[in-house]
Amino acid sequence: MEISADMVKRLRDQTSAGMMDCKKALAESAGDFEKALEYLRKKGTATAEKKSSRDAKDGVIASYIHLGGKVGVLIEVNCETDFVAKNDNFKELVKDITLQIAAANPLYLTREEVPQSMLDKEREILMAQMEADAKNAKKPKEVLEKIITGRLDKFYSTACLMEQAFVKDPDRTMKDLLTARIQELGENIVIRRFVRFQVGEQLSS
Repeated sequence: MEISADMVKRLRDQTSAGMMDCKKALAESAGDFEKALEYLRKKGTATAEKKSSRDAKDGVIASYIHLGGKVGVLIEVNCETDFVAKNDNFKELVKDITLQIAAANPLYLTREEVPQSMLDKEREILMAQMEADAKNAKKPKEVLEKIITGRLDKFYSTACLMEQAFVKDPDRTMKDLLTARIQELGENIVIRRFVRFQVGEQLSS
C-alpha cells in the first residue's frame, strides 16, 4: 500500500514522532492508522525506558497562573542538557504539563507515590460500597477484589498525573505525551516535582 504524505502528517501530528518513524510505522502496519499508532507507542516506550537511566540534571522551573490568579502551578522538569532545556518543543511540553496540573489537580506524579495509608482507606471505602450493594452481596470475595482493583485503576487515573488523560488530547495519557517528547528530543525527561495552589483551599495539617 502506498503511504501518502497526508497519512504521515496525520500520524506525526497526533504522536509528535519523527517523519521517518511515522512513515516506517505506517509501512509496517500496511497503512492501518491504529496499528501504526500502537507501533509508535511501543517504540516510544522502549526508547523512553532506555533513556530513563540517564541523568537528567538540567531543565527548568516554570510557573503557570490560571483563572485570573485563582489557581497557580510551580513545577520542575529536568532534561539532560541546557540545549534541550532551551528547545521550543521542551518548553511547550512544560507548558502543557503545568496546564494539566492546573486543570486536573493531580495529587501525585505516579501510582508508586500514593501512600499505602491512602490506598488502604480507598480500598476500605470501595469494599463497603460493594458490600452495601445488593447485587454484590452474594459474590465471592475474590470477585469483589477484582472489581475493586479495577476501580482503584480509575482512582489512579484521576489522582496520578502520569495516568491522567491529557486535557488537550484525551486519547493520550500524560505518560504517552512525555514518552513522545523523549523520543522526539532524544533525551531523558523527568517531571521532578510540582505543587498546585488554589485560592481558599484547605491546607493539610
